[in-house]
Amino acid sequence: MTQSIRPGFIDEDRYDRSRRISWLDMEAVRRAKCLVVGVGALGNEVVKDLVLSGVQDITIVDMDRVVRSNLNRCVFFREGDAESSRAKVEVVAQRAVELAPDCKISVLEGKVEGMGTEKFSGHDAIFGCLDNIAARLHLNAQACHAKVPYIDGGTDGFRGKVQVVLPPATPCLQCAMNNSHQRILERRFSCTGAEVVVHERKIAAEITTSSIIAAMQVREALKVISGRTEACIRHVEYYDGSLVRSECYELELDPDCPNHG
Repeated sequence: MTQSIRPGFIDEDRYDRSRRISWLDMEAVRRAKCLVVGVGALGNEVVKDLVLSGVQDITIVDMDRVVRSNLNRCVFFREGDAESSRAKVEVVAQRAVELAPDCKISVLEGKVEGMGTEKFSGHDAIFGCLDNIAARLHLNAQACHAKVPYIDGGTDGFRGKVQVVLPPATPCLQCAMNNSHQRILERRFSCTGAEVVVHERKIAAEITTSSIIAAMQVREALKVISGRTEACIRHVEYYDGSLVRSECYELELDPDCPNHG
């Protein structure tokens, strides 16, 4: 039986151009479950890239509300969202479905530290889009415990970094902890109690860097989902937009790391 071909029929498939990438498993992408923790600048871009790539089941986590300073780098937020102080997760969930009506966005409003262990298992990839060390280490540990690939992103002005953790085979965030990170944690969790307040500077943020780092995170996830983990970043990829340079820095797996015990 022959099938009639009419002009423009290939453009009726939303994902036609993605299907032309030989290694990209679009059926696996469609079935994938992803967890995105933090939906500020990086998280906005990660969710946008995921739904446009065809991922249909995404859970998002954040405790914050939209403020006006978010608007220059968060594609899903609008002036009215800041004026009414809407929850970030609520806005991202609504606008992501506008981009891709077939996707399902589940919302968890609150701190990642308050999530039960069961919330981390069953995902194909977990994305860290957070701006503090303690939360990132907590998420890293939970992903390692659940043996779910964890893709961590971070930015500072025109610079950014991506680390892919494939537990238990590759170094995790805890393996890369240095003395300066430890000092920050010790100040934040001082034994002197709740009266201790740590004032940390606001980190510079810029939309093109957020877009690039988030795109790298999602690209690594697409490799994981398509069974191409051998092609993933194995260490830490650093990006410097001011020099238009990207370099990979090697990490060693720490035998004393509790996540590899």
